[in-house]
Amino acid sequence: MKRVFDFSLALILLIILSPLLIPVMLILRFTGEGEVFYRQERMGTGNKPFFITKFATMQKNSPNIGAGDVTLKNDPRVLPFGKFLRKTKINELPQLWDVLVGTMSFVGPRPQTLGIHASYPPEFDEVLNNLRPGITGIGSIAFRDEENILAEASDYDDCYRNQIIPHKARLEKWYMDNQSFLMDLLIILVTAWVVLFPNSNLLYRIYPTLPKFSVQNG
Repeated sequence: MKRVFDFSLALILLIILSPLLIPVMLILRFTGEGEVFYRQERMGTGNKPFFITKFATMQKNSPNIGAGDVTLKNDPRVLPFGKFLRKTKINELPQLWDVLVGTMSFVGPRPQTLGIHASYPPEFDEVLNNLRPGITGIGSIAFRDEENILAEASDYDDCYRNQIIPHKARLEKWYMDNQSFLMDLLIILVTAWVVLFPNSNLLYRIYPTLPKFSVQNG
């Protein structure tokens, strides 16, 4: 049922959103570095790599400069139009194609680069053995302000690898253990809500037992 839902909704949204997607593609082609799509190898279902598809928002060589795979607040590698695409989450829309072909789902654990995935605890492999990675999910919503969280940390790399990653893994394990079609629908609705109202606490109102995250400096 989940796969039928994913395929049907992805196809419908690609058709409906084409009047938005086509102008964005044209703007990207003739601005910035001229790249329209950015494809990057991520860890997917069954713990097998796949290539995720996004609109290009950063400099071509971004993974090899600055903070590498981690995006920071006011990251200088983000192109001017890319800032708008990232803020509105429009940069994620090409992943509808990934959902259509079956490498991703609408809801699931956010796929990580191979380097970052290697920092996840071993039990996270169980999550990817059972679930397709998602465009959105519990971890994506809980850490939608991740760039601001890292800005508060005294050591952003330590905070990301030793605090954020373990917390994300726990959230995705919770999702795997409690996943249902109704939960997926709620997560999609909450995702749309927090895009419009970024400071909303709606996720924790719906699931009050979810552990909240706070930076531990020191």
